[in-house]
Amino acid sequence: MTSQPLTSRPFTRQPSSRHPVVDLPGGTFTMGSDDHYPEEAPTHRVRVGAFSIDAHQVTNEQFARFVRKTRYVTVAERPVDPADFPGAPPENLQPGSLVFAPTPGPVDLRHVSQWWTWTPGACWSAPEGPGSSVKRRPDHPVVHVALEDALAYASWAGGDLPTEAEWEYAARGGLERAAFTWGDEPRPEGRIMANTWDGPDFPWRHTRESGFSRTSPVGSFPANGFGLFDMAGNVWEWTSDWWTDRHPDEVAKPCCVPVDPRGGDAEQSFDPAQPQFRIARKVVKGGSHLCADTYCLRYRPAARRPQMVDTGTSHMGFRCVRRPGTQQPKETP
Repeated sequence: MTSQPLTSRPFTRQPSSRHPVVDLPGGTFTMGSDDHYPEEAPTHRVRVGAFSIDAHQVTNEQFARFVRKTRYVTVAERPVDPADFPGAPPENLQPGSLVFAPTPGPVDLRHVSQWWTWTPGACWSAPEGPGSSVKRRPDHPVVHVALEDALAYASWAGGDLPTEAEWEYAARGGLERAAFTWGDEPRPEGRIMANTWDGPDFPWRHTRESGFSRTSPVGSFPANGFGLFDMAGNVWEWTSDWWTDRHPDEVAKPCCVPVDPRGGDAEQSFDPAQPQFRIARKVVKGGSHLCADTYCLRYRPAARRPQMVDTGTSHMGFRCVRRPGTQQPKETP
């Protein structure tokens, strides 16, 4: 399929700053995909209004400034209530988060617990747990942020989290129905376009062809057509939409295309495979440095996954949006 321009209307990038933002005019586009995972279907037209979006994912430096100014404590740093996690082993009932740990060899990819480890002490400032630090990674995306953390930062910065429709519109960068944020070829002319898992041997052998095996500094890979970086790979990004296991059907008439839709509701977002955990889930987008073509081909604009709102991981981050009329921050984050 040949990618076509999404819109001829201009977009503008605000002047460079510590928190660069791109202004988008909005428009109608085809959301979702009928060619990959079932939760991405069916394709359907959606219209979004004008909004501004961060050019890159929120970085460790930006989040550290927020913490210094507000004394905010993230979910991963707070005491754990055993009542919220019935049956959990005592060692998991400590402040911490989930950290990716490569396996020593091939494993059954149906069991994610083989490469995710609950790590006491892991949080945004210690991404791999005690002894690790972000001091030499100021320009990497902040990770281990639960939904509450992302919302707190966004509010402080005078913004919000994007809806799923806003996020996907922005990620497509002006390309209608393209498989990736840059077009239809995963590696045009052999060029690596995003920080994803290098090589077929997930989760045990990484070729490091891209130069990175975990997160990378924001902007390390080419921007999309709207001037937005890392809309594919690096870290997953929170949206404000509740999880649904499919998209709504296409409307019959152009006049009825949904405008600024907000998907799902909390009650319907619970994981039916884990009924013991009544924890709502939000849609996350963009894939991460752990997306391998042979396992998780989700570094595409249509791709989507559910994430429990209380859970951050070592590959979970976010970026902010601002809509017309939104209160601006008193100082640049």
